[in-house]
Parts: sequence; structure tokens; C-alpha cells
Amino acid sequence: MRQLRLNAGIRIRVECVFPMMPLSIHFRLLVVTILACFLTGQSTEAARRDASGVRTILVLGDSLTDGFGLERSQAYPALLTEKLRASGHRYEVINAGVSGDTTSGGLRRITRYLDRRIAILVLELGINDAFRGVPLDQMRSNLQGIIDRVRAKNPNVQIVIAGMQLPLYGADAYVGAFGEMYAELAEKNRAALIPYLLAGVGGDHNLNLRDRVHPNAAGQRVLAENVWRVLEPVVQKATAAPAARVN
Repeated sequence: MRQLRLNAGIRIRVECVFPMMPLSIHFRLLVVTILACFLTGQSTEAARRDASGVRTILVLGDSLTDGFGLERSQAYPALLTEKLRASGHRYEVINAGVSGDTTSGGLRRITRYLDRRIAILVLELGINDAFRGVPLDQMRSNLQGIIDRVRAKNPNVQIVIAGMQLPLYGADAYVGAFGEMYAELAEKNRAALIPYLLAGVGGDHNLNLRDRVHPNAAGQRVLAENVWRVLEPVVQKATAAPAARVN
């Protein structure tokens, strides 16, 4: 009998059924078993959600969605959950926001959510790309890739695109084209558009943290209203449509 320490506070005992078998092989078998149990658990949980009739809204975004500097319960995805519950809609809202994330990061991350039956995708990414001067074609391609991957698994998914703007909108070709990109993507994908996610919040020091970039709790409540105005009719449409999924 040998004892392995996987990390602080966690120990497991491995009984050598075959004494001559190297311990490393036992460890590999253990890892495979743990992964198999984890994946089975994920599949079971997904099946349970589907059977319950609760649909999923995935909000894929950056620090604005993540609720930078706040509790997750104060970020607009959690506030949307409250609005959905109050309106009698049975939806689970997944906050897939990661502070500092970009469109390329979102494209990499989306695969981890594709085991779910996604009814609505709210896509909020791009501003960090713009701050870094990422070419618009690359941004557009990444955002389109996210939409395509979700639709490939969920043909009836409804898409909501959160538009963003850079300061001094219209000051040069890049700044202007960045703001227009979201409307173009929405039109191409028959998606609903939030014209400007930060409407009523951007530039108002009373609604932002001390960095004057990220919304505070009051600012997040305004974001929730901006999203809900567009999301509510989409929810009604998605609720009326039959769910479909490609395995």
C-alpha cells in the first residue's frame, strides 16, 4: 500500500494489485478513472437539466460580464436571472465572463460549454482587442467562429450581440469601424443587437469603480436593464421555439 499526495490536504492510497507494476502506471490508471467519472458526471448533469425543462442562456464576455471588482451576484448576468425568474421564465444564466478576455480567448473557451443545450447566447467581447489594436478582420472572424460553433451544436440558438464603442467614436477609421462591426455581425447572423452595452454608464463616475472603466454595482444594474430590453423578446421567442441539439 502506498500513499500519494496530489495536492495540499488531499491524499489517496493506491493498493498495488500487481506488485511488479510500476507505481506510475497505477497513477495513470487512477487519473483516467477520475476523468471518466468527471465526464460522466457532466453528461448526467446536462441530461438532468434537459429533462427539467430549464433552458440555458450563456453569457460569454470579459470583465464587464465577469463583474470585475464586484461579487458575481452583482454582475448583470446574475441580475438577469432575477428578471427571468420574476417574469416566470425557466432559464439558467451562465456567467462565462473572464476579466481581460479577448475574442480569441472566447473562441478557445467556447468549446467547454458546448455539452450544454444553449437556448440563447449573449456575446460580449471585443473591447480588449480594440485596446490592443487587434485588426478588425481578426476580431470579426473570432466572433463569427464563436457563433458558428454554438450554432453547429444548437441549430435553434438565439444570438444576442452586445455592441461596444471606443472613446471618441468616429474619430478615425478604426474607431468608427469597430463600433459598426457589431451591427454588421448582428445583421449577418440574424441576431439581436444591444447597440451599446455601456449606454448610460460609460463616462459616469457615479456608476463606475475608481478606475473609471468598470461599472460598480449601480452601473451593473444599468447594464442589466440595457441587456434586458433586448433579451426579453428574444427569451419569449426562444421559449416558443422547440429545442434542438446536434450531438
